[in-house]
Amino acid sequence: MRKILALSPLTLFCVSSLQYGIVFDAGSSHTSLFVYQWPSDKENNTGVVSQTFSCHVDGPGISSYAKNPLQAGESLRKCLDKAMTVIPTERQQEAPAYLGATAGIRLLRMQNESVAERVLSAVATVIQQYPVSFHGARIITGEEEGAYGWITINYLLDSFTKYSAKQQAWVHPQTSNILGALDLGGASTQISFIPAGPMADATGASEFRLYGFDYTIYTHSYLCYGQNEALLKLIQSIPISHPCYPIGYLETIPATSIYSSPCTAQLQPGLSAASGNVTLAGTGNATQCRKALQKIFNFSACSHNQSCTFNGVYQPPVSGEFMAFSAYYYTFSFLNLTEKQPLDMTQAAIQQFCARNWTEVGSGQQEQRLRDYCASANYILTLLLDVYNFTETTWGSISFCMQAAGTDIGWTLGYMLNLTNLIPTEAPVLLRAHKSSIWATGIFFIVLTLALCLVALLLLLLH
Repeated sequence: MRKILALSPLTLFCVSSLQYGIVFDAGSSHTSLFVYQWPSDKENNTGVVSQTFSCHVDGPGISSYAKNPLQAGESLRKCLDKAMTVIPTERQQEAPAYLGATAGIRLLRMQNESVAERVLSAVATVIQQYPVSFHGARIITGEEEGAYGWITINYLLDSFTKYSAKQQAWVHPQTSNILGALDLGGASTQISFIPAGPMADATGASEFRLYGFDYTIYTHSYLCYGQNEALLKLIQSIPISHPCYPIGYLETIPATSIYSSPCTAQLQPGLSAASGNVTLAGTGNATQCRKALQKIFNFSACSHNQSCTFNGVYQPPVSGEFMAFSAYYYTFSFLNLTEKQPLDMTQAAIQQFCARNWTEVGSGQQEQRLRDYCASANYILTLLLDVYNFTETTWGSISFCMQAAGTDIGWTLGYMLNLTNLIPTEAPVLLRAHKSSIWATGIFFIVLTLALCLVALLLLLLH
């Protein structure tokens, strides 16, 4: 017979005072679940929300379940079950839960809107079966993805708040202390930062009021220029010899695997008929790899304008420090290039890796990743140097990171902070210092309360 434990009022008082929130990042290549926690009495303070749990959902991204939408929902159960063991039972029903779908679902919606809706409905149905406060599954825009990533970084680093003891007030943080965000996913890539001067084109501007101060950032998302989609564009544009694949690598793939994406469907087949096969032979040449990747961008529309990336897209000159995450970090971490090495050392390391034979690079379960590291590294160089116009001088302003303050970097934390109003629009309330005797009394009662909690829990266990 199951024993029912009766909790005294004192024991209930000792129960966790933390609150929790769940966010699913439903990306193009995979889905991740994040659980965040924060003190229930400090919702409007900065830097109090932290990541307490993360879970990588087995299988591909939810957009890959277009032919079996129900399975997209079922794929989430294992991570949801684990999350329920992390969040205390008494806190689960009040825990807000969100699912944000990014570029993979945006592309699926371009192909078949009704199928995309069925996939979102399937994941929502499964999440609603758990005892959380579910706030829906929705497709977020690329600009939202970029802006929320920017908020996440600067929230975790406490960049939004600065207290002046001299003025006895919160003062506007220096722009130089606000970091820019560089995000590279599978199907899209984002850049977000505060420009050094006024923007000539307001279409890329996003405005926020955080902790009593106004911010205007430039943010832009490039759909179809995430890492995976870019490498498909690359295959479409080259002859049989693949300069980004290791020497000795040989593979034959169906052309349909190249042109099934909306990002490549409109491109004219350059290797064979779209119904045939394509044979790719690696030549391992980093210089030629970089040149081939540059060709997937239309730089001619910018006419050497430094305030333009490609296809005529406006971007003010990059300014300040940046944090590069997601595929930026994973690729450079594999190549041991996350220690802010100078640009020439970075390029030399990539050249050396690309020149390796396929038998040296290795094979096995990670064969596709090992094959693509040379291409991915050169794509990062192309994005940062040729598209975003970083230079040898500004290269050192980029940090390649996976976490900040013990929390994974990405759009999910910024998304939850915004939807739950955990970042106030006005400055935190100032608390005046108390006399030492008041502090001593307060500390005495805190210690006394903790002692009583321990006694109550011991009595509970003994019974």
